[in-house]
Amino acid sequence: MVNGKCKTVLPFTIYHLPFTISFASLRETLSFAMKTILTTSPLEAAEFIKRGGTVAFPTETVYGLGANVFDARAVAKIFRAKMRPNDNPLIAHVGKIEDIKLLAAEINENARKFIDAFFPAPLTVVLPKSSEVPLIATANLQTIGVRMPRSDSALEFLKACKTPVVAPSANLSGKPSPTNWQAVFEDLNGRIDCILQGETMTEIGLESTVIDCTESLPLVLRSGAVTLEQLQKTVPETRVYRLKKDEPPKSPGLKHRHYSPRAEVVLISSKFKVQSSKSKAFIGLNSLEGKFDLIKICSSAEDYAHSVFDFFRQCDRQNIETIFCETIEEKGIGTALMDRLKRAAKS
Repeated sequence: MVNGKCKTVLPFTIYHLPFTISFASLRETLSFAMKTILTTSPLEAAEFIKRGGTVAFPTETVYGLGANVFDARAVAKIFRAKMRPNDNPLIAHVGKIEDIKLLAAEINENARKFIDAFFPAPLTVVLPKSSEVPLIATANLQTIGVRMPRSDSALEFLKACKTPVVAPSANLSGKPSPTNWQAVFEDLNGRIDCILQGETMTEIGLESTVIDCTESLPLVLRSGAVTLEQLQKTVPETRVYRLKKDEPPKSPGLKHRHYSPRAEVVLISSKFKVQSSKSKAFIGLNSLEGKFDLIKICSSAEDYAHSVFDFFRQCDRQNIETIFCETIEEKGIGTALMDRLKRAAKS
């Protein structure tokens, strides 16, 4: 924002950011022939949604890439910009709890309990979808994930949009989720209409917990900052879902390549001795023997979760070949963190 006006950034503009853009990515960006606007105004950003555009916006989890959930053409732009597989469902975001009824054909007792107990929160509740929601938004499923972020900026933006907004993470598909606007710019400059800039990194750094409320028992499809233990205090019968072979995923983060830097991700214990001639980095809670090109020692599991995706991106910018990640106990936010690390290590 300059003198109260938005700043236009053309795909070929020289912009001082902490990374480089390859010629291959530049060619791909130019194929979109799109201007990406940077703004700090939620109201300004919402105007793009109203016109059928795409907007990256900060939440308490990661940055989302939003479009009007009821506009199939706008939703299609998300898949194209991210190069996202079309069988990967999206999550709808609302600025007001009463807007959930616009998206869901039904809100059963368990769903209502979770909504009443947690919203706004880093929690997504999967519900039977309304007939008004286009199938492209749900990957042809008859269900839709819905959440209400607790970020003030996100809520102001969503309310200004005057419609629920469907939004996956605002990155190229498969890459680490963005936790600051610079990471969004790195992946999607020239591919989307607007980036709503947050002042700092997102609060949590990992995507929302996803719970399916369409079955008789609630099932956690994806772990996040809202833990299984917290959910069971609201509905004791809540269980963790295990994806069955050939079953279409009801949530993002279950099937396709996710959360992965270019570098190889290796999971290790704090007692592991690293012996590698490759350029390497380490992130964890404890110091590790060995010489590393980049090191991040986190103060807590929460700090580890908050930092990991940004650290992955830092490693890629420095052409690190191997990232060693310390494993931690799978409790609290550690469950979600280890889920992301294991998926990154498999890719």
